[in-house]
Amino acid sequence: MEHFFSLGVLFVAAVIAGAINSVAGGGSLISFPSLIGFGVAAIPANATNTAALWPGTLSSAVAYSKDTKIYRDLLIPLITPSIIGGLLGALALVATPPELFDEIVPFLVLFATLLFAFRDPITRWFNLSGDGEQVSALGRVWGFTFQLMVATYGGYFGAGIGILMLGSLSVMGLRDIHRMNGLKTILATVINIIAFFFFAFKGLVVWNLAILMAIGAIVGGYAGARTAKLVAPSYIRAFVIAVGLFVSVWLFVK
Repeated sequence: MEHFFSLGVLFVAAVIAGAINSVAGGGSLISFPSLIGFGVAAIPANATNTAALWPGTLSSAVAYSKDTKIYRDLLIPLITPSIIGGLLGALALVATPPELFDEIVPFLVLFATLLFAFRDPITRWFNLSGDGEQVSALGRVWGFTFQLMVATYGGYFGAGIGILMLGSLSVMGLRDIHRMNGLKTILATVINIIAFFFFAFKGLVVWNLAILMAIGAIVGGYAGARTAKLVAPSYIRAFVIAVGLFVSVWLFVK
């Protein structure tokens, strides 16, 4: 009975994580510790978490599909570094000690949160925005470079990559939170799929837990995306900033 209760906790954690990832990112801070608490070792827990959450981000991307049509010209320039970085990060997890990433990650998440919070003056200062819906050439260079770094971290662990990407997209000049969320979920799905295939090849995924949590993440991801579209952008922005600060504090303490 206790085992079934623990499995239920994992399922609920995945639902919540999928919903959080659809809105702001940081869902791994719920699902990953849940796997650790279940007794899964750190690296297999990370790999299983990646396997479990990417179907949820995919379901969110489907829910946001209408919102991302206007930015489809940005997908290839941002998907390319997502693929490269996702693979590099997965390689880093398997081949290198985690100490360096542990030191850098809290600063990255806090930096992205501040970027998102102060996006308007920063965008005006660097003149990264184009003519409203368009993104300038300088903004695209920034997006490619920063996305490569985000994807590398995402392939390694991934907590907070949604916040990092929202911060980057804001500085590029994007304004609509729902369209930004749509792009973010597509890119996060690409990063996680690349890392997932690598982890699966290495035999690091605990499949029974991954499948259970994937179902929960799909439910949470789709429901979260639908709910987010009914909420005023100002509230979502406040929620993104709050999650970013929480993730930053958690990582610094950890």
